[in-house]
Amino acid sequence: MQTRYSYGGDEHIFVEIDEEMSLEAFFKSLSIANAVRAMRIDGVTEVCPANGSFQVKFDPDRIKPDTLMAALKVLEASADKAEKRLDTRIVEIPVYYRDPWTTETLMRFRERHQDPEGTDLDYAARVNGYDTVEQFIHAHHASPWFVSMVGFVAGLPFLYQLVERSRQIQVPKYLRPRTDTPKLTIGHGGCFSCVYSVRGAGGYQMFGITPVPIYDPQQKVSYLREFMVFFRPGDIVKWKPIDHAEYDAIVADVAANRYEPRTAKVTFDLDAFNADIDGTNQRLMEALHGV
Repeated sequence: MQTRYSYGGDEHIFVEIDEEMSLEAFFKSLSIANAVRAMRIDGVTEVCPANGSFQVKFDPDRIKPDTLMAALKVLEASADKAEKRLDTRIVEIPVYYRDPWTTETLMRFRERHQDPEGTDLDYAARVNGYDTVEQFIHAHHASPWFVSMVGFVAGLPFLYQLVERSRQIQVPKYLRPRTDTPKLTIGHGGCFSCVYSVRGAGGYQMFGITPVPIYDPQQKVSYLREFMVFFRPGDIVKWKPIDHAEYDAIVADVAANRYEPRTAKVTFDLDAFNADIDGTNQRLMEALHGV
């Protein structure tokens, strides 16, 4: 990986660890971003991490751009030696695949899609080599996903599938973006899954919807009272397929403040994961279910 440093106008430095997404790039980016925060460098006003990169905002009246650039490069050398372990949590998120709301929406925008005749799931299954949509849905929820970034719109997580690269689901975005996407849609673009935290435009393929709110600026949802955004980088997500009745039941539980997402504390070790991907995923799911 060759790190690329560049200036973004007069107040930003952009640091790209790698052009392609990988967990190695994520861990290195996170390590440097955390080190910048910990140093409390005078003049640095914000650090914004992304999938395999981060951006630093600074006040040029308080620190010279080349001085900050030099400091970031010193931190990169330390990040190469940092332990690739993360104390985090695994979260179960229910998904109603092929729900009526995303299906109605995607059919309104077929002229913007690569396959005007089918659904987004039909297309995704075909381009990933699955014979049926059912096989594709199983591949989508059978393995856990890693939250590598939260942003784009408030609370939206980007998720990276924890399988060998040859098995990762990859689907291009729409040819032209939609002007509508239901809130809490489970989307996919490139190698990333996401949850649309609010209703709005979008270009990711739509696979289903979750009844679990992940962003609440009023902080009325019981599990979002301490912080309005549910996900944070490093979280691990396991999708759980549900039907319409289960969806309605969870919506009712959320409204009555009876719902709490199933979670468990775990430690993710990148070296152990790379040495035994399936074994690591099995242990993560055992932790989620208290086995």
